[in-house]
Amino acid sequence: MLHDHPGPHTHDHGHDHDHAHGHDHGGGHGHAHGHHGHSHAPKDFGRAFAVGTALNLGFVLIEAAAGLATQSLALLADAGHNLSDVLGLVLAWGAVVLAKRAPTARRTYGLRKGTILASLANAALLMVAVGAIAWEAVRRFADPPAVDTGLVMVVAAIGIVINTATALMFMRGGKDDLNVRGAFLHMAADAAVSAGVVIAALAMAFTGWRWIDPMVSLGIVAIIVLGTWGLLRDSLDLALDAAPRGIDTGAVNAFLAQRPGVSEIHDLHIWAMSTTETAMTAHIVRAVDDDHDHFLHETCGELARRFNIGHVTLQIERSAVHACRLAPSDVV
Repeated sequence: MLHDHPGPHTHDHGHDHDHAHGHDHGGGHGHAHGHHGHSHAPKDFGRAFAVGTALNLGFVLIEAAAGLATQSLALLADAGHNLSDVLGLVLAWGAVVLAKRAPTARRTYGLRKGTILASLANAALLMVAVGAIAWEAVRRFADPPAVDTGLVMVVAAIGIVINTATALMFMRGGKDDLNVRGAFLHMAADAAVSAGVVIAALAMAFTGWRWIDPMVSLGIVAIIVLGTWGLLRDSLDLALDAAPRGIDTGAVNAFLAQRPGVSEIHDLHIWAMSTTETAMTAHIVRAVDDDHDHFLHETCGELARRFNIGHVTLQIERSAVHACRLAPSDVV
């Protein structure tokens, strides 16, 4: 067994390490694991989820109370939408907590996959919420109700402030973590909904046109769907163990094929361990008899640096004479 600590490597817990294992079993196989370049969500997202959940739950209660007091179905509908987003935040928050659980004998990757399931649930939940808004908007075209525009604008303006502030807490991690991105989209969508409600109420106050409310609602639904579709697609891909977007499997294969002494690559798999960590396995035919440990360390380090693949398992096969049963491209 060989351990190496060549350079910086960032983790949530602040430790830097890099290691690989090389084994030669006499049967012509080398096997290595490399852990490089993991990208985790920053520590403070746990606090962001807690603050965001508390703020939005409080706003849901205020908005629902105002809707009941004024008999405003618009505010009650928006309160229901915000409540679905609070549930989405709780799902995402729970996934972040689960991702920190240590691996067990049965769950050898821990519960990191929970972040992917949460982002998928978050996207699906948001689609359901906008579907409900669209249904209500279409129904209102037939008989638009009278709206207390003054109170609606005040409550919706409060919603803009709260949702924008919450969204900003998640904006930094949205590029690297689908789970955090889902929370950001939820809050940004809520801010857009609240802004649309303010605009619609202001226009209705000046014109008296009640159909403005459902019309603006449908416009907001379209914006939310366009913004959420990518999250839903990416989350579903990761849940099905597809290679994360941004990682070109062809480029990875070409890189491995150009490594010293490599004559063949097969059984290459790249998938997401979580919304922030990527894993890869591959069989490499390498007939040269040199320092395989050095080759493995260098290769794992380059995979982390070039492709941000942090958990790499490589199996070296000394000869292609004894065909590997996993070599055919149609075998998984």
